[in-house]
Order: sequence, then structure tokens, then C-alpha cells
Amino acid sequence: MQAATKGMKYSDLSGRIIFKIQHLKLALFSFLSTLLNRIIWSLQRLKSGTGIKHFGLAKISRFPGSVISVGNDCVFRSDKTSNLIGVNRRCIISTHDTNAVITIGNSCGFSGVSIGCLQAIHIGNNVLVGANAIITDFDWHNVNPLKRRDKCETAKPVIIGDNVFIGVNAIVLKGVSIGRNSVIGANSVVTANIPPNCIAAGNPAKIVKKLE
Repeated sequence: MQAATKGMKYSDLSGRIIFKIQHLKLALFSFLSTLLNRIIWSLQRLKSGTGIKHFGLAKISRFPGSVISVGNDCVFRSDKTSNLIGVNRRCIISTHDTNAVITIGNSCGFSGVSIGCLQAIHIGNNVLVGANAIITDFDWHNVNPLKRRDKCETAKPVIIGDNVFIGVNAIVLKGVSIGRNSVIGANSVVTANIPPNCIAAGNPAKIVKKLE
């Protein structure tokens, strides 16, 4: 019994050392990633606040004349090891028209999230968007079969309220408003408005629970 306890203590000590090394490596990686992204964002003429942190290199594509604005203290995880739930791609933020506007509030978190905007996407404060989620305000390709290969030119704004949590692999489609404090379940497809203070899940997403 004593030997087993000693073995557990030794194992726990080695685990702590490995955890500390991993933490330090991630901190250094974040420092370098943040520095490089800051330079790229400046060249891309993004409007960004202070305290933004990166893990890996985000992909930014800003259409000339459009606006991408990011608030303070946001975190972008673009490296596959930076979120242990699993990140399949870099964070991608893109605008596709001169008048497109993406605004992201303060203290938001994104892991391998794609945000594509033709008209307007507004994300409030303290919003968490899970790994590999997609937020878009247009269909990308024309729904008319005769023009299928043409870019879709119709869009409807997307509004995501404060303190919303969007689960892993969820998709938020055009014209949708998600009320403050609401939760969107993993793998859900949001095609209609979701009121504040509720949990919605499924394809299409429907309210499954009210939050107190």
C-alpha cells in the first residue's frame, strides 16, 4: 500500500512538471503568435482593441473598404493544440463586399471559428464561440441552380447578443439574432431567431430549455 502511494506521488509530481512545461510552451507560443498577428492585422487595417491574445496565425481577408472591428481582451485559438476539444482549422475572418461590417465586442473567445460577412455581423461582449463553428450572413453560392457557381449577392445581418455561448461545430446562418445569455448546442444549425436566456439545439435549432 505504501509503495503504491509513493508511486502515485511520484507520478503526480512528474505529471505536474509536464503540465508546467506544456503551459510555458503555450504561453511562449501565444506571445509570438500575438506579436505576429498584431503586425498582420495592422497591415490589413483592422480596428482592434487592447489585450487581444492569439494562439496560432488567424486568417484575415478584408475586402477593400469594408470594416472588421475587434474589441478588447479577445482570444483567438487558431492552432490545433490550443483547445483540447480539437481545432480543425485556423480562425478565419472575411468580408466579401465594400460595405460589409464585422464588429466583435470585448472579452470574446473563438477557437477555429469561421466568420464570413457580406453585409453585417455583430457579436456582443463576453461571447464564446466553440471549436470549428461557422457564422455567416449569406449563402456564399447562389441558390438559383442556373447561377449556382456565382457568388450569392443577398445577405441578412446576424446579431449575437452579450454573453452567448455557441457550441462546437455549430453553424449560425443569415438573418439570425441570438439573444443575450443564450446557449447554442454543439452541432446545431441556427436558421431562425433565438430569444434571450435559453438553450437551443438541433438542426434546425429549437429551444429545449429556458434559463433562469
